[in-house]
Amino acid sequence: MAGSRAKPARKTARKAGKGNAGPSPRKRLRRLALKGVLGVAGFVVLAVALFSVVNPPSTHTIWSEKQRLGHLARTWVDIEAVAPAMARSVVAAEDANFCEHWGFDMDAIRAAIADGSERGGSTISQQVVKNVYLWQDRSWVRKALEAGLTPLVEAMWSKRRILEVYLNVAEFDEGVFGIDAASWHYFGVAPGDLSARQAALLAAVLPSPKTRDAAHPDKALNRRARAIQDGAATIAADGRAACFETGKAG
Repeated sequence: MAGSRAKPARKTARKAGKGNAGPSPRKRLRRLALKGVLGVAGFVVLAVALFSVVNPPSTHTIWSEKQRLGHLARTWVDIEAVAPAMARSVVAAEDANFCEHWGFDMDAIRAAIADGSERGGSTISQQVVKNVYLWQDRSWVRKALEAGLTPLVEAMWSKRRILEVYLNVAEFDEGVFGIDAASWHYFGVAPGDLSARQAALLAAVLPSPKTRDAAHPDKALNRRARAIQDGAATIAADGRAACFETGKAG
């Protein structure tokens, strides 16, 4: 139209490359690190959740002993097929407050530090984490991983499940792993037929399975077994066995 002025063209073109430079290398590195951390965390949670219902096929110790010896004795057995006295004896021997803590027995840890004990007040839950997911040494890395995994196992597994796994991965003699193999090896009976005395003897060898013989106990082992048998009766009477005998988490 005559006399009208043309409107100025909108500036749509931008300088080449402006606005197309992606995140800085530092941001990309942070994102990759976050993805890595989340991926590891997810894998750990999945591994803990898996073994709450699936039996661990092996452990680092079992695998290494099989490589060394060429063979070993081990058969998984459900906790329902284990004599109640055996479960109570293990708890009495290794972790009397098993039903009352969340993975760490702080009183036992403080007592172990005061006494200079090498075992460090380790609970059954901690031993399961070490045996199933980690390895056997005293490094700070292993201890830190154990400290992180133990509460997760306590949160996702029942106490009964923790004890069941422990009974099936514990070493009772050279090349003898799990309560089924130990029962037959020492006493020639199924784990469900163990007497209170036999159960206490088996629990007594756990701290040093390669140097103690449940079938031929010396005086020290006999004293230890008697104390464990008394302790097993005590935790049955005072309710400290309820969490794993009823299957409810304590």
